[in-house]
Amino acid sequence: MDSRSHTPVTAALRLCLHALLTGLLALVAVRAVGEGAPHTGAVVALTLVTAGVYGAGTPVRALAGTPGPAGTGGRTGAGARVASVRQRASVRPGTKAAAVWLAALCALWLALLVLSLDALWVAFPLYFLQLHLLPTRWGVPAVVVTAAAAITSFVVHRQEIAPGAFIGPLLGAAVAIATVLGYDALFRESERRRELIVELVATRAELAEAERTAGTLAERERLAREIHDTLAQGLSSIQLLLRAAERTLPGDAPAAAHVRAAREAAQANLAEARSFVRALTPPDLEHGSLAAALERLCARTTGPDLTVRFAVSGTPVELPTPYEVALLRTAQSALANTVRHARAGRAEITLSFMDTSVALDVVDDGRGFDPSGAPVAERGDGGFGLPAMRSRAATLGGTLSVESAPGQGTALAVTLPVAAPAEERAA
Repeated sequence: MDSRSHTPVTAALRLCLHALLTGLLALVAVRAVGEGAPHTGAVVALTLVTAGVYGAGTPVRALAGTPGPAGTGGRTGAGARVASVRQRASVRPGTKAAAVWLAALCALWLALLVLSLDALWVAFPLYFLQLHLLPTRWGVPAVVVTAAAAITSFVVHRQEIAPGAFIGPLLGAAVAIATVLGYDALFRESERRRELIVELVATRAELAEAERTAGTLAERERLAREIHDTLAQGLSSIQLLLRAAERTLPGDAPAAAHVRAAREAAQANLAEARSFVRALTPPDLEHGSLAAALERLCARTTGPDLTVRFAVSGTPVELPTPYEVALLRTAQSALANTVRHARAGRAEITLSFMDTSVALDVVDDGRGFDPSGAPVAERGDGGFGLPAMRSRAATLGGTLSVESAPGQGTALAVTLPVAAPAEERAA
């Protein structure tokens, strides 16, 4: 029973415990006075002292808290293990004070039990106090000792052995242990469910944020590709045509000035379109070249179970933004497949610049698969990595090839043509 959880139920249980112990002590005093039993004055005095000690112990119980069934304060998981180690190393001052207070209360009860058989019934609320304030490894033995003291008192006072003398205290002890341990189990389960709910809510928020980020990046890529393939290419063609027309016109032709102005306007708007494309490129390409982005990708993917290396072959040249985006996304998808499915220990990405094309190779030593089998999208697991990479390469006039076999690793290569004129490549 966690004393820190001030719910209406626990507050009501504490009030009931206070009322039960106070009422039983009052019953002992009233019966001693009414029946004129021996040592009546001592019984009443001990009853009042016991009630006073119990009332004074309320702040001590609040300070001690509840160590829980395993002495871990109701915590579970890693927190419980850490708390257990700390508890073995030291005992909290509040716990020490509660133990001393409980020992004093039990000593007074034993003294009262010697003088009056009616004090036997006070054992029941003491069971709950012992289980509440002591760890399970000490609380249960304390309850057993308390029940044994109650049984012994009955036998000594009545000078007889009756079944009820054993059944009553033992049954009360069993009910108290089952109640407290059951409540502790329910409390731990409730805490685990609360932690799971908090974790699920946080995970859902992270997934929503990741989906928003992915959607934003996809839209940025689409807009960059559309601007590059339509406006930028069109303005570049207009500029080339106006430059050719300007060369064919005589220098003193009236239209030459207008053609020159139109060419300069097209050039200025082409520069604006290129700036839009650069602003919409993926974040990995905003602060460096494609090679630098791929190298950072390899560094991020490298972990304890997978080593990823990056290499550049040939002389790097400036590539159009859609090419860089396509190659970067292909490398990301290929490495994601390697991490999730290949169980590889090593992977290597190679970016090759050739005279008329640029190629990206991703090779791993994983478990491989059968490329001639059913496509991933048809197997029912929801994956569309290879079809998406193949479609992206085909959109830019390139090809995607995959070589793999079960147990032989996987080699993926995407090749894009770069045989366009210099002006168009720069666009």
